[in-house]
Formats: sequence, structure tokens, C-alpha cells
Amino acid sequence: MSDPYNSYVAPDAAGALPPAVARPVPAPDPIARLPVSATWKRRFRLVVKAGGPELPKVFDLPFGERFALNFNVLAFLFGPIYYVIKGLWRQAVVYLVLAVAVVVLLEMLGLGRLGRGVTYGLAALYGLRANVSYYKARVLNAPPWF
Repeated sequence: MSDPYNSYVAPDAAGALPPAVARPVPAPDPIARLPVSATWKRRFRLVVKAGGPELPKVFDLPFGERFALNFNVLAFLFGPIYYVIKGLWRQAVVYLVLAVAVVVLLEMLGLGRLGRGVTYGLAALYGLRANVSYYKARVLNAPPWF
């Protein structure tokens, strides 16, 4: 019987000590060491649980976890400003230029209402892509888009 508090190991009949039992060493958690809030660490772990930035296992998650992973309310409400604050300025610039170009084009064609609808769609795009983009930037150290 083994006692974890007793470090004495008895030699066998020949006088040799048994080989040391290799204990599995847990892999270091790169997310735990990041200088981000607990909420972001939870979101990053959800990205890992969903299979990485491509999210192949996202439908295996419960609805609440899926929603927390796939949508960021602050990014939806504040769009490019939120992206710039999080250090995703390249995406913020590209999305903003795209939104302005589409809205101006639709206004010139006399489709102003459709242009406003497109801006809501782009706001949803900000909200849907923020968590995964920030995961790539912080955990994978991959510069987004360039």
C-alpha cells in the first residue's frame, strides 16, 4: 500500500530501489498567465473548448456558452472604438472604411434605408468577430490581418 505522506521506499529482495514513478506533469495553461480579466480568460477557454479560432465544435457547447463565445455586446454597440481599444485597429479601420463606402454608395443610388440596414449588419459583424479576433491577438500572438 502506498502512503503519499511517507517518502520511504523499501528496497526489493536484491537491495535495489524501484524506479521512480513518473507523474504526469500538467501542461502549462497559456491563458492563465495572460494579463486580461477573468471574463476574457473564460471566453478564451470557450474558444479552446470550441476547437480553436475556427470553432469546429461550437455546436457541441450549451446555448449560453455559445452565445458568450459568439457575441460581444460592447463590440456591437461601440464597433471600431472597441476594436481600437482592444488593439485590433487594423480590423477597425477596414470595417469602418467598408461601412462608409457601402453607405455612401447606397446613398448615391438612392437606397438610404438599405444603407442604414447595412450599418446594422456591420455592427453585428463587429459583435460576432470580436472574441475570436481578440483570442488570436492575445493567445496565439497572431497579428490580425497583416
